[in-house]
Amino acid sequence: MKKYILKRFFISLVMIFGVSIIIFVLVQSQPGDPYSTMISPTISKETVQKMLRKIGYYDPIWLKYVKWLKRAIVGNLGYSIKYKIPVLNVITPRLYNTLILSITSFIISAIVAIIAGVYAASKRNSFFDKISGLLAFIFLSIPTFFFGLLLVKGLSYDTSLLPTSGMVTIDKEYTGFKHIVDVTKHMIMPVIVLSLTQIAVLFRYTRSSMIDSLDKQYIVTARAKGLSRKKVIWNHGFKNSMISIITILCMQLPSLFSGALITETIFVWPGIGRLNYDAVVSRDYPLIMGIAMLTAILIIFSNFLSDVLYSVIDPRIRLHKD
Repeated sequence: MKKYILKRFFISLVMIFGVSIIIFVLVQSQPGDPYSTMISPTISKETVQKMLRKIGYYDPIWLKYVKWLKRAIVGNLGYSIKYKIPVLNVITPRLYNTLILSITSFIISAIVAIIAGVYAASKRNSFFDKISGLLAFIFLSIPTFFFGLLLVKGLSYDTSLLPTSGMVTIDKEYTGFKHIVDVTKHMIMPVIVLSLTQIAVLFRYTRSSMIDSLDKQYIVTARAKGLSRKKVIWNHGFKNSMISIITILCMQLPSLFSGALITETIFVWPGIGRLNYDAVVSRDYPLIMGIAMLTAILIIFSNFLSDVLYSVIDPRIRLHKD
């Protein structure tokens, strides 16, 4: 087990290193001077050129990467051009805000989709199965931004049940429990938007995987031995579908971050998605690099996590890999 995990961990590190090279080259290959907006027009061109050479702007790209890598290994991702503070100091609070949305949405979508998917598979072609399949298709078809705008209109402008945007009420300075309630109210609509799309995807995969498991001969054998239908579905069918379900669950982790870009823009939520948009618009290369690397690490970690969970659920996988 340890050998298998260490092997997968080493492969993940190699992948992060390779991805960092690709991201760095792509970002550095962008045309134009990102520092032009920071420099006063009264400064002479000779002084500007001297400053750019001093910070290594004209260094070969391989040397730029080596310098960046040395700093990144110790947690220094450089300074944000727009915010003029370390990149990590910009990303950390925004990442925390995004995690609040993403983790809440992930938990809700996983619970709802798995329960609904298992039930729909066990009641194939029933009214519930048909209705849930139709709803999943609708939620997958509706664009995220359109659904978000519908929620804003229905729950905010028309009924005033929920705040329109932001993370907290601007003209109020709540503390303690009142602050938690205020943030929760602002979270409801973004979480709904993020959750429904994830539920639709997870539901379809769970239902498909469960149907495949329930058609196996061991299910018939278990029923013939006198086990109840509930035990057969959850103890045998669901357990043997876990690998497929874990795969899609781990794949949804990065998509929550990518989906957060549109959601955070609609609801003006101060998260990493919104920050990424602002960084691209302002051509803040160090910040873009930091966010891109964070996203890449998340995707690679999700794959690593799925591999580890595979080996825990089915020991045959790690034995085969070893």
